[in-house]
Amino acid sequence: MRKLIILLHLVLLLPVYSLYGYMTKAGKAGFKFMDVEMSARAAGMGEAFTLIGDDANAIFHNPAGIAQLQDKKFDLTLCKVEWIAETSIEGIGLVANLGTFGNVGISVLNTNYGDVIGTVIDPDPLNEAGYLETDTLDLGSYAAGISYARRLTEKFMIGGNVRYAYEHLGDSEFKESYESDSVWSEKNETHTIVYDIGTIFYPGFKSLRIGMSIVNFSTAVRYEFDQGRTNSFELPLTFRMGAAIDVLDVFGEHPDHSLMVDFELIHPRDYSKRYHLGGELIVLERLILRGGYKFGYDEEGLAFGIGINATNIKLDYAYSEFGVFDFVNRFSVGLSF
Repeated sequence: MRKLIILLHLVLLLPVYSLYGYMTKAGKAGFKFMDVEMSARAAGMGEAFTLIGDDANAIFHNPAGIAQLQDKKFDLTLCKVEWIAETSIEGIGLVANLGTFGNVGISVLNTNYGDVIGTVIDPDPLNEAGYLETDTLDLGSYAAGISYARRLTEKFMIGGNVRYAYEHLGDSEFKESYESDSVWSEKNETHTIVYDIGTIFYPGFKSLRIGMSIVNFSTAVRYEFDQGRTNSFELPLTFRMGAAIDVLDVFGEHPDHSLMVDFELIHPRDYSKRYHLGGELIVLERLILRGGYKFGYDEEGLAFGIGINATNIKLDYAYSEFGVFDFVNRFSVGLSF
């Protein structure tokens, strides 16, 4: 079985690295709302979460993690991200534990762009601004999908997502010239099917686990504009691999507290390599303190968070630095039963 696990990882990893050899293009990905970390728990650790997710939050990061939900029949998470430029993203994830048949989940993301006013060019030389404001634009994007994960052995888990993603960026109107009466319009909307896959493997040393995830794999999507011409772009395909361990294992048993540390290599389609380092300290099973750092980013860096776990309710908050955009708040509420 160990040889089979190694072979499976090679099968997943080699095509990804061959693709990244020529596909790394800064700023060349669309549907960026799918690249935003939804979970306050994960964000509080600097998004070093690929090996630690063990509830519905794992859907958004590494779907293999939902296979670690064993003590409960259902786990629900509700997430809200107060994103940059006065936008926000809401998410919901639900996982059902089917025992020996594995775990299944569903998820939905929805983006709120707020009130965005459209503009048109004004050729009137008396208009110093050079444009006129029009009506509020109809903008929207969402993604919905299903997840499945299973323990192939006690030490190895694999999972995946299949999601439908849609984006509408308002309508455009075109004229051949300012004097022309010929006008045509285009709907700036597109959609695609998106795939994610991930693994988690416990090699047998204490609580050490290693693994990887590939998220936002899809064909290129296109927007039509200007009488049928198209503009295509890729989704924010991201590869993550890393390792995590409860460092307190070294000092013996500790039933009421733990200190999980996760370190990961991140390779996005639209940027160079990055690194995430994060930790989660559980105190007396109820209070959770988190912190992390994201290396190799232009704006993002330090993050920290706090969580409270009651019997069946989880409350999480995360604060993330975001450079010129100041900071980002994330909130999550979880229910287990």
